[in-house]
Amino acid sequence: MSRTYPAMAAVALTATAGLLVSALPAGAAATRFTPGAPGAGDPYFPDMGNGGYDVAHYDIGLKYDPATKGIQAVTSIKARATQNLSRFNLDFLGPLKISALRVNGAKAAYKRTGAQELEITPPKGLRKDGRFTVTVAYSGVPQTINDPALGTSGWIPTADGAVMLNQPFGAATVYPVNDHPTDKATYTITLTAPENLTTLANGDFAGKATRGGWTVSHWRMKQPMASELSMLAIGKYDVISGKTKDGVPNITATDQGLNISAENARSFHQQTEDIQAFLQGNFGRYPFGSTGGIVAKAGVGYALETQGRPMYDLAHRPGSIPSPGLIAHELAHQWYGDSVTPERWADIWLNEGFATYSEWMLAEKQDGKSVQESFDEVYATPADAALWKPKTADPGRDNIFHGTVYDRGAMTLHVLRKEIGEKDFAKLIKAWPTANRDGNVSTRDFIRFAEKISGEQLDGLFQKWVYTSGKPSL
Repeated sequence: MSRTYPAMAAVALTATAGLLVSALPAGAAATRFTPGAPGAGDPYFPDMGNGGYDVAHYDIGLKYDPATKGIQAVTSIKARATQNLSRFNLDFLGPLKISALRVNGAKAAYKRTGAQELEITPPKGLRKDGRFTVTVAYSGVPQTINDPALGTSGWIPTADGAVMLNQPFGAATVYPVNDHPTDKATYTITLTAPENLTTLANGDFAGKATRGGWTVSHWRMKQPMASELSMLAIGKYDVISGKTKDGVPNITATDQGLNISAENARSFHQQTEDIQAFLQGNFGRYPFGSTGGIVAKAGVGYALETQGRPMYDLAHRPGSIPSPGLIAHELAHQWYGDSVTPERWADIWLNEGFATYSEWMLAEKQDGKSVQESFDEVYATPADAALWKPKTADPGRDNIFHGTVYDRGAMTLHVLRKEIGEKDFAKLIKAWPTANRDGNVSTRDFIRFAEKISGEQLDGLFQKWVYTSGKPSL
């Protein structure tokens, strides 16, 4: 929305080194406009995210052309300035070529700088708390990121289309974005592809139409979402749609290239519903408007908790569907990691520890293997093993997917359970995602919350289990 500033018609703006100063009549105070920060301040990923504004909504319209393997897209971003902005940055990397860029409907100057910065200078300063819209039109073949420590992310071509997987980074290869988990936003995603292909994305399905050989599908994520959890899939998929017993739309899809039988596809759909119901009994109401999952042939070697609809890459297991434990892991993230998201990547154990613990809880329910047995099995790992080397709550940039984040994170929760007792632990794991729904948290927040629930002082326990390297004694 464009904003009109009273008594500014005759104002001249003087720009110096990114600073805009409004020249006002004599006696009036000047308004200083300064650049937003080119990063969100996360020490693990200093180039990710930006400062000076808060995004409210992304509207992504993307057309995929199999002939070129590329896209034509327009992304519109609604945001609010958190300072008087002379210019601001978005994250946007790779070879995609911008054909037009406007701020509040007016052409804006821009340049690509640094590792992934799209630096935008609007025609006039943006006042603090004022709302503004950025619209970017672009095209090309998006980049695939291959990080030696963190794996493959971003735009990932497949045999008949592509998928987009963005953890910890990757969204900026497909659309301009404030790419840090602390700036969550709602989304609308419109995907266009030839009618013989299926298009899938996060959120609630809002309909599709076919015309002239092209199919357009519409998706809406109505709850705030971190960009690393956004997803799309384009290709030949078999789709099953239904509703859970609670009335939540459940959409599952299986890549035809994996030769998954109709029986297995139905089993995947039903297990998604059943395991979600089990987790809901422990964690409280499911936090999103729809659920499901996508089994893809992407070749990345991992599953990902993309919000509302996890993605499972099973390229190495044709004909198979995700195991119950894997489904439990990714669905548990809908509470722990998606709805409630760490402020900094150092605290990712708050995601992975709970997701791994959910696997243990399901194994106890389905297979009779107690959570204590799962704990003992992992704790038996020798003290000189790699598992015990990183600090769980600060593993380092290249270790955010290290085993300690998952397994030692889950063990920490079990030690906490034994310390505070069954009643308080059950209350904690339901109250935490409820109290922090759609928000961002830290390890320190979790410790204080657990102390409030239990009435116990827990600094020593967490110092031992998440802030110190080495195998903790029992």
